[in-house]
Amino acid sequence: MNILSEIKQRASAPTPPFFQMLKKTGLLIAAVGTAVLTAPGMVPELLLEYAGYAITAGTVLVSISQLTVDEGLEEKLMASVK
Repeated sequence: MNILSEIKQRASAPTPPFFQMLKKTGLLIAAVGTAVLTAPGMVPELLLEYAGYAITAGTVLVSISQLTVDEGLEEKLMASVK
């Protein structure tokens, strides 16, 4: 199977509830980091550095959570389609 088609299939497959929660948490972390980076005025350099790390961590968390597949639910959906 082609790696790109497998990634596409995994991205559209159902995600387990735990990873849905992690995905929302990652989005929140990335949003806070983005808000700090785009804040007007004087922001301490250390805070800007941590905001960059937060954006990276949140993006990685969302990506991994999105590609996690609930095999049991996927099999049930495939059986109902056939």
